[in-house]
Amino acid sequence: MKAHSILTIRLLLTWLCLLPMHSSRAQEPPALVRADPVIRQTLTETVPVIGRLVARRAGEVAAQVAGAIRAMDVQVGDRLQRAAEIAVIDNETFLANRNLARARLIEANARVSTVHAQLALARLERERLAALENTRSTSKAQLDDAVQSEAIVKAQVREAEAAVGVANANLKLAEIDLGRTRVHAPYAGVVIQRFKETGAYVKTGDALIRMLGDSHMEVEADVPFERLAGLKPGTTVSLTLEDGGRHYSAKVRSVIPDENRQTRTRSVRFVPDFGSAELALAQGQSATLTIPASAPRKLLSVSKDAINRSAGGTSVFVIEAGQAKIRPVQLGAALGNRFEVLRGLREGEQVVVRGNERLRPDQPVRIDGDS
Repeated sequence: MKAHSILTIRLLLTWLCLLPMHSSRAQEPPALVRADPVIRQTLTETVPVIGRLVARRAGEVAAQVAGAIRAMDVQVGDRLQRAAEIAVIDNETFLANRNLARARLIEANARVSTVHAQLALARLERERLAALENTRSTSKAQLDDAVQSEAIVKAQVREAEAAVGVANANLKLAEIDLGRTRVHAPYAGVVIQRFKETGAYVKTGDALIRMLGDSHMEVEADVPFERLAGLKPGTTVSLTLEDGGRHYSAKVRSVIPDENRQTRTRSVRFVPDFGSAELALAQGQSATLTIPASAPRKLLSVSKDAINRSAGGTSVFVIEAGQAKIRPVQLGAALGNRFEVLRGLREGEQVVVRGNERLRPDQPVRIDGDS
């Protein structure tokens, strides 16, 4: 009996000692934490590709008429504006041809005036004979001859008018050839090669100089076939030049539908935006493009600050009904300051990102900023 009383007293004392601890936990204030939502975002993985600057306008400027070069003053390295004079080809023959074409046009117009006058006379004769058709002073044969003569003169009028059109066309051609004796720059650019000298005889189509329009440069890159899915026309990518300093943007203009069968690549043209930067650009200059590795995809992500790692695995604290519920998660790729969520979380759930190191499962919490 005495031993039973002693055991009872000990149990009572133990309960009395534990009672304040339970009371204090029940009255414990919620832990102050910061939270961040689980979000759905677009992932675009990127890879670097080496490209090169190419001019949209470059090539040879050729003579369009044959003749001796009378003057050619441009030199390699000269910067030309559009329509600047490159060379003058001897034009004496072309002046003579133009003058001859003018004279033939005058002659053709005079012929038209003559046949119009002949037509007027033929019409009057036919009308006079028609008025005398029922009298003995004329015969039907005479009237028929007059009608036929008028028809012949009408044909001559049409022939003369056609000759005027031919003469006009010949004059236009002569004037065009005369104008082509002065060779002009088709666009603004730099002379990078000179093929002829003053006094040389050139044939139609002979190259005089080679030009490069460096004010309109593009970037061309050979992109592997499997990377093309993320390079639709209009897609913006990042661009850096050889110095590796400032970053610029560039837009996809076109994917050239011609594949290199050995490298399995296709050429892609990008239009760079260098803004107001004054750059000494050159054709063939290297440029590094950061392009999408594949087509963009949607995924869930969670802040890296929410992740708790332990021997048991990876977990986060999810706030549910004012309590911190521990939730195991499976993570994927790192996305800057976030991780891809493969399993364990839903979009919009609030996870603890500050104060989670001191939390216990099911502990009451209050989000910093909530009243």
